[in-house]
Amino acid sequence: MNQTFSESIRRSLPAGLAGQDQPLPGASGASLTPAELAWELQTTLDPTAVLGRFSRVIQIAFPHDGFSYDLPGLRLHVSQGRVSRHSCTYNLSLKGEDLGELRLMRGRKFREQDLKQLETMLPGLVYPLRNALLYRQAVEASRTDPLTGVQNRTALEHLLTRELASFERGGEPVALLALDLDHFKHVNDTLGHSVGDRVLKAVTGCLVEATRASDMVFRSGGEEFVVLMRVASPADAVRAAERVRMALERCAAVQDAAPGHQVTASIGLAMARRRDSAVELFDRADKAMYAAKRSGRNRVETEASV
Repeated sequence: MNQTFSESIRRSLPAGLAGQDQPLPGASGASLTPAELAWELQTTLDPTAVLGRFSRVIQIAFPHDGFSYDLPGLRLHVSQGRVSRHSCTYNLSLKGEDLGELRLMRGRKFREQDLKQLETMLPGLVYPLRNALLYRQAVEASRTDPLTGVQNRTALEHLLTRELASFERGGEPVALLALDLDHFKHVNDTLGHSVGDRVLKAVTGCLVEATRASDMVFRSGGEEFVVLMRVASPADAVRAAERVRMALERCAAVQDAAPGHQVTASIGLAMARRRDSAVELFDRADKAMYAAKRSGRNRVETEASV
């Protein structure tokens, strides 16, 4: 957050408060102990909802205009309310586990008694927040390919449905690229599966480099990858697909991973249509990809050419 505050206070959550059972005067219109506050926050496993509810519940006891929260390890950033002149920041942790950085903001200065009041409330946040973060980690792990680190087929099904719903509501056109590495079985058979794994990792890195930050890269299985993107037009999608194909063909890391083999990909491209299902869009791109295989490999085919 590129803001300049006239006062920015950074403090640590005092040790020994997790078991504190003193009431929190005025919180939510009544007195709440940290345990009772934690109970108020246990109604959801969404970290954003936990933090937002905490902000609302403590508002009477600790008035503030807004807050921000960051946990880079989970690529999690939450910001609600208004950016104000003064801020106080806490690095949250539980038994040595980093739970992220919480910053609260308001227009008037924080007094020492205000901060002490806040510090009696923070223990009520850490356990519900830790539970929500663990759940988020579990969900992300179930949607991540362990070899390449990109999202997997489960994540593709979820996000493709979301992107199609956005398209139906008038959002940007959606393009899906289905990629299959050419003659990859020959790489595994002649150089071994460990080399094949290195190729898949190098291909993943190349795909991430050749696509925009807003594009989504998935390993859908084996040597098959999917790129999901929003585009301005079908012509833009074709150019993006060709850019990806050439990037793989020319990527030194990919080619060096499989000595003696030219690693290329056949790519099928399909554009979302109104009332498309995720399965229908994926199947059209998949058929276009097989058409690229039949036409000589290392090429892009669109659904219109199938």
